[in-house]
Amino acid sequence: MPEQLTAQEVNSKTDPSVAKQWDNDVPAEKKFGDFYAIADKLKIGLLGTLREGTGPVHRSMAVAKRTGPDFLFLANAHSQKFNDIEKHPEAVTITFQNSSTQDWVSITGKAVTTSNEDPRIKEIWSRGTSAWFGDLGDGVHTGKPEDPRMKLIEIQSKYISYFKAEVGALGFGKEVIGAIITGGVANTGALREMKEDEIKQARASDSSMSS
Repeated sequence: MPEQLTAQEVNSKTDPSVAKQWDNDVPAEKKFGDFYAIADKLKIGLLGTLREGTGPVHRSMAVAKRTGPDFLFLANAHSQKFNDIEKHPEAVTITFQNSSTQDWVSITGKAVTTSNEDPRIKEIWSRGTSAWFGDLGDGVHTGKPEDPRMKLIEIQSKYISYFKAEVGALGFGKEVIGAIITGGVANTGALREMKEDEIKQARASDSSMSS
């Protein structure tokens, strides 16, 4: 049910939609487990980089592999995002949102790129990948794992926040309508965050948890 707005929340300049859905006092196993479940279900997110003279730039990309709290993308070395990452490797983000459930994930991290010799390229490459590269017919630029344009971008997470919906579409509507009628604040799920120390621990313990 919607929770009533209090004078203390207004006077302390608190955002009630955040405060009333804040749910960070849960075991790390649950926090990261729910995070993995949301991200793995969506698979495609927006990868953001910082571009000189422009600012933040985002593009839709499919996650090639998730290992613990970190994400791996297969990309074309000729893409301008590699220039962005070279200049601002610490200013990279990934965002996911499920418009059906209202679940969302926001990740800030450091980007590390690899050469075409990285063996993980062969592990994650599929025939569908070649559709985004093309085959020049020269025996080199084939769209296959050995193609020199094939490179990896690994995002090592440093800060994660996410929202996990705890009501369905009907419940969401009831919360919103109820809040409008009563003057309360809708509460539709759990809002959580993980900072760098927690993420480092998860990286050590969840390295085998991949999708």
